[in-house]
Amino acid sequence: MNLDFLLRRHLSEPSDDLRRVIEVSLDAMASGGMYDHLGGGFARYSVDAQWLVPHFEKMLYDQALLARMYLRAGLSCHEPRWLQIASETIDFVLDELRHPRGGLFSALDADSLDEDGHSHEGLYYTWTPREVLECLGSESGKDACAWYGISDTGNFEGRSIPNRMHARGRFDRPSDIESSRRALLDARAKRPRPGLDDKVITEWNAMMLATISEAAFALNNPRWLEAAVSLGNFLLEELRDAHGAWHRSWHEDGSPRARHVALAHDLAQIADGFVSLYEATGTARFLTAAREAVDQLLAGYWDSRFGGVFTTATHAERLVTRQKDLMDNATPSANSTAMVALHRLGTHLGDTTLLERSRDIARLLGRVAPSAPSGFGNFLGAMHRMHRESTEVVIVGDRPDLVDVLRGTWDPNRTIAWGEPVDSPLWADRTLGSAYVCHDYRCLLPATTAEGLAEQLTSTNS
Repeated sequence: MNLDFLLRRHLSEPSDDLRRVIEVSLDAMASGGMYDHLGGGFARYSVDAQWLVPHFEKMLYDQALLARMYLRAGLSCHEPRWLQIASETIDFVLDELRHPRGGLFSALDADSLDEDGHSHEGLYYTWTPREVLECLGSESGKDACAWYGISDTGNFEGRSIPNRMHARGRFDRPSDIESSRRALLDARAKRPRPGLDDKVITEWNAMMLATISEAAFALNNPRWLEAAVSLGNFLLEELRDAHGAWHRSWHEDGSPRARHVALAHDLAQIADGFVSLYEATGTARFLTAAREAVDQLLAGYWDSRFGGVFTTATHAERLVTRQKDLMDNATPSANSTAMVALHRLGTHLGDTTLLERSRDIARLLGRVAPSAPSGFGNFLGAMHRMHRESTEVVIVGDRPDLVDVLRGTWDPNRTIAWGEPVDSPLWADRTLGSAYVCHDYRCLLPATTAEGLAEQLTSTNS
């Protein structure tokens, strides 16, 4: 979240120092053992100063936040290696954490069993040179050991965590190494697997929904788009009750069902995730889903006296006091996420009430963030968006050539509307087959060609 804010700042006010901070951080995380160099995805955190040895647990929310960060940095800084990390992380989630109907499980454990049935942390992910050579043969095995830093001495309990720390930031694998990676991954899959936490948590799924949607649109990836739509439909079908009220989690344990009243975190992330899914698909019902989640959030969690959202609903089990989640920790706070979602949705709908509620949260967090700014990265990113000139792009009618102009980039202040029209000033009095580039709803002349739209967007960003 802090890196996301620094990236936004760098894009608006280019700085070699900021670029260096972003580059060093992203390359270091992806070069060490926190990143799974065979199967993609990130472990929860590193336990050493070199960022080599991780706690091997893989959490869904980490994949959502890190894939999004690598995606945005790769697009805006034109770095294919970061797009590679984002892509492999998304593919890991879809390959390893996906329910057949589209929902996403919570985590993979750190521990797995050895051949004697004893549990060891990291055993599933680590290797010895002998194991590599048995899998690949002598020549390819030696090359793979050199590429991944696998040695006789090892770097973790006598075994080796595959890494690229000796060649930081060099992730583009030659064809022979790629073949070896696939073979090692197939061999690893035959080992006893880490335990799976098969809860489907609304908040974390919505975070991943936003990431997959954004990536699918930017990189024009049909598999990811299908997965995002499937995930969105799963959430709508399984995580709401008959009256449309959202729940916190779902579990398939003989009688699949949603459990527990949603927290503010869930509703805020759902709203943000479905705005992203709408922007990726142009399907109006997903924006409607975002609006319904926001309505629930404001009706049941809003503090009408001081602003912001309480963690629990007015109708939830009463505790001694109703807490507010203000600081961004391992996941964004409920309030900073609500601030983002309200602003994005309010911009799409031209709803001044939603925009004002977003500003109310900004004022609330603005009173506490100066005491520990590093704990408010998502809020700072939201503030940066709120105080920069916005760009709204509306594409009217079936013009995939115009939609394609918007792919392959990341503009942190851009709102994208296309496909099915919605009831909004953005869509009022538009000409079919045209694209409109607007700034705070003040629009340029309509563009009717891909070249014309690209020129308007370039002049906007210059």
